[in-house]
Amino acid sequence: MMSEYTWFEGIAFSDKAVQKEILEDIRNKFMVKEEDVIILTYPKSGTNWLVEIVCLIQTKGDPKWIQSVPIWDRSPWLETNCGYPLIINKEGPRLFRSHLPIQLFSKSLFSSKAKMIYVIRNPRDALVSAYFFWGKTNFVKNPESLETYFEWFLKGNGTTGDWKNHFTVAQAEVFDKVFQEKMAGFPPGMFPWE
Repeated sequence: MMSEYTWFEGIAFSDKAVQKEILEDIRNKFMVKEEDVIILTYPKSGTNWLVEIVCLIQTKGDPKWIQSVPIWDRSPWLETNCGYPLIINKEGPRLFRSHLPIQLFSKSLFSSKAKMIYVIRNPRDALVSAYFFWGKTNFVKNPESLETYFEWFLKGNGTTGDWKNHFTVAQAEVFDKVFQEKMAGFPPGMFPWE
């Protein structure tokens, strides 16, 4: 599994869509504009749905833009080989999306007034959705079974790393506490943290 990925800061990305140089450029040089709208998500968390909703909001419900311009042109992926050039060369307000964990995102985001929408999805749902999605693409190695993909997911070897890498340390601690409380009635030894 290791050789089929672009590894950056210990996180795996599809080597077919992402280059290390672009990731470095995003983190170190990319400038977030004040008028940008950025959608950040872990993979398979409803990103495309949210793009469609935001596009409809921006056009006050008029579907002509959505019907005439492909989603990857309306809201390119920041970290991809084809999306990054579109974003850095676009004039005016930009709508773009990313699966980058927050620690790899441009530092300019934190001093900007750009709008950022972060979507979080139950990790079980994201895992199952990703398993079926990646199994039908050639972007990443195809897991032989859901059990194999589950192991990859727990180790953070899926695309864009561990699901919890998208949280701050404080958010991850709160999530762990709430999740363990909600799972308290399940059989002992069922979860890897026990």
